Amino acid sequence: MMVGSVSPTVEEFQPLMSAFGARVRLNTSLARYTTAHVGGPASALVFVESIFELVETVKRLWDMPFPFVIFGGGSNVLVSDAGFEGVVVLNRTRQVRFDVKREPPTVWAASGANLSLVARQAAARGLSGLEWAAGIPGTIGGAVVGNAGAHGGDVAANLLMAEILHRTDRHLTQKIGLMHNSEPVQELWSVEHFEYSYRSSSIKRHHKHQMAPNIEGVLANISQPQEIVLSAVLRLNRTPGESIQKKMEENLAFRRRTQPPGASMGSMFKNPPSDSAGRLIEASGLKGTCMGDAEISQQHANFFINHGKATATDIWELIQLAQRTVAEKFGVSLDLEIELLGAWN
Repeated sequence: MMVGSVSPTVEEFQPLMSAFGARVRLNTSLARYTTAHVGGPASALVFVESIFELVETVKRLWDMPFPFVIFGGGSNVLVSDAGFEGVVVLNRTRQVRFDVKREPPTVWAASGANLSLVARQAAARGLSGLEWAAGIPGTIGGAVVGNAGAHGGDVAANLLMAEILHRTDRHLTQKIGLMHNSEPVQELWSVEHFEYSYRSSSIKRHHKHQMAPNIEGVLANISQPQEIVLSAVLRLNRTPGESIQKKMEENLAFRRRTQPPGASMGSMFKNPPSDSAGRLIEASGLKGTCMGDAEISQQHANFFINHGKATATDIWELIQLAQRTVAEKFGVSLDLEIELLGAWN
């Protein structure tokens, strides 16, 4: 692949096309696959519909020279206008199974299943525990990796185990200072294995170590993920259906009241300890600030809205402005809750 270009040739991606056939699309815009509706093209997009396809696709990609990422709902990612020089695997594994005979009851969901939909399906069966997830647009896999949460609940409190496909024994290779490839392994991880913290997990922290500036000082995703979430089992509870629906409706009403509609990535920054990113940005006088067609929401300052024609660069400039201004006024460093994909100056 030519450096600085995401326009692949058929020859460059012939191994990919031979492996995945009609499931491959070359030089495909990612804007339609993200909730912010911005971003340039991926060199290639591969669709997967089942866990079997996801496993086989990732295993084959690990044997190829292309960087790749997994996309779920695209709700927590900002793709650069230049796009992504690599392969995006679009995860459409949406299978869900409830075990109402188990005590406590559980739900097994494929990593591409929509978290909010799973919460609504649980409520319809008189099963509680996921009311906090009502209205969250992400997928099960993204929620597990990012420890998604709201209204006092989070994945760490619900997760029993998740099925992981991983490429190397990361803990061993870190200890001995080596990185080597081994036969991919599927195994079940308990919740403790994820070492959860606020909006983070061991997988997410490991992924961030793979982000590094290149020789030109440009931040770029330069590698392949080493762990892939295939599915998860979440703990539920038995509660009268009326109280579940009431709680979900209250949570949805709160989201509508406090969070702006429109194309966005959800919360842009993590909340600092004992404070909120939205409050700090608002107190910095940045509510309503625009770059191009992107705006720091006047309803909630931790949401950056694309009013229709915004570019990723518009949003990136607002991100940098918010971080710089909050640091100058309050001495607080705002950490991104979203993920960046592509190259950023």
